[in-house]
Amino acid sequence: MATMPKPVASSTSDSDFYLPAERFFATNLPNALTYDDVSLATLHSDILPKDTDLATSLSDSLRLQIPVISSDMDTVTESRMAIAMALNGGLGLIHYNLPPKDQIKEVARVKRHVHGLIQDPITVGPDDTVGDVLHLIEQRRFEFRTFPVVDQAGKLIGLLPGSTVRDRYRVKKVAEAMVPRASIRTVHERKLRPDPIKAADAFFAEHVGIHKMLVVDDHDNLRGLVTFSDIERITGEAKSRRKPARDGQFRLVVGAAISPVRKPSGELDRDRIIAHVGELVHESVDVVAVSTAHGHTAGVGDVVKLIRGAFKDLTIIAGNVTSGEGVEFLADCGANAIKIGQGPGSICTTRIVAGVGIPQLTALHVSGRGAAKKGVRLIADGGITKSGDIVKALTLSDAVIIGGLLAGCREAPGEIMEISGKLYKQYRGMGSHAAMKAGSAARYGHDKNDTVRKVAAEGIEALKEVSGSVDDVLNTLMGGVQSGMGYLGAKDLGELRQKARYVRVTPAGQKEASPHDVIEVATRSGG
Repeated sequence: MATMPKPVASSTSDSDFYLPAERFFATNLPNALTYDDVSLATLHSDILPKDTDLATSLSDSLRLQIPVISSDMDTVTESRMAIAMALNGGLGLIHYNLPPKDQIKEVARVKRHVHGLIQDPITVGPDDTVGDVLHLIEQRRFEFRTFPVVDQAGKLIGLLPGSTVRDRYRVKKVAEAMVPRASIRTVHERKLRPDPIKAADAFFAEHVGIHKMLVVDDHDNLRGLVTFSDIERITGEAKSRRKPARDGQFRLVVGAAISPVRKPSGELDRDRIIAHVGELVHESVDVVAVSTAHGHTAGVGDVVKLIRGAFKDLTIIAGNVTSGEGVEFLADCGANAIKIGQGPGSICTTRIVAGVGIPQLTALHVSGRGAAKKGVRLIADGGITKSGDIVKALTLSDAVIIGGLLAGCREAPGEIMEISGKLYKQYRGMGSHAAMKAGSAARYGHDKNDTVRKVAAEGIEALKEVSGSVDDVLNTLMGGVQSGMGYLGAKDLGELRQKARYVRVTPAGQKEASPHDVIEVATRSGG
């Protein structure tokens, strides 16, 4: 009678199946991998997710509290988005699809932002009618009905209360319906320092029943507005909000993207580039990003060298590349952080149109070799669709850039549109025809004024369903990142990179990772 052979003790261990980056990516050659191709192996942990530290640095002088940057796309980041990002500890890169002077104004709005202070409140004039104000509210869908009243010079002359903004008073002049200046309590802007939230809280506590604090300067010009509801919200959130990302003077951090502007002859317009960056630096911009689809080029290198030569201490991001040689090239030119990614974005078609690009995780690993040699930071740019992707990206980089996950937020530029009962915002690739016509053609090596040659688009135009606030989106994403760090026993991002071990996932494994074999239901509170 045959007997079953006894099992032989195996000499293999976890480390033979779950590999560190160097062994894992070498083992998978010649295949290139992206986020869904890979999963991370867990380790013994004595770290609670809530105790993990998400802080990172883009240079020796620029530190962020969370490793997230909003993309320099014209449907993602202007001042409102950049302010929200910085308040949550991240960074916003103002796009360059707008006149240079307007980009400078957007940067200035972020640097001069005082949390809780509306610096450019909507105002009305004394000669407007209440009917004009009602039309303004309807046209722009305002949810408030109280407005400061200023003259043509911006001097405060009254306050139009919501109680008089009614249809029965539509023929009356604002001057007749407003509360005159002499009856309004105001605060001088210098009294907001050093803590504007504390000053506003004290104002509302002292003046019961007042819900608007108007801020003026020495000449009684309106400098801002603080609402009671905002202060209530801010003080309520203070305990849960992450630390804002600030510079040495307690201002929010902000970045600006620039392109390699060229003269009609094709040579770099060095004077324009230096003049524009100089104005950004004058407004205390914290970082500039030389953003192109192909960063491993002489033109991009020349721009980085030009900026580094003129501004020795300015943090410079450059890209995009997908190789160690590309990283070393840009580092030698003077860049502090390098963007990695060619074609992974949800609205990017570079890989289809041009046939180039490397799946993102392999690109990050290969680029990381160059970064280690040169001591520069890496930023994973594109392809992020969920918090798990961010965890995987951060095992090989210092920060991530996200666009699509933020494009539906109310802080993103663009009007909200309703289609079949759902609310959407426009989202387009900077390589789309519309974006290139608006100014981003140089990013892809084209001239927006060239009407002779047909420009090949490397992006599409799309819609994103409205997704709430940046606060909500980032809280969800960072909660997922902290969970991932807890599973790996990593107290900070340095340990996450050190401890990461990878395993290849099959299509069946990808299916297993998502909800499956069930009918998913949504539960709603309420009657």
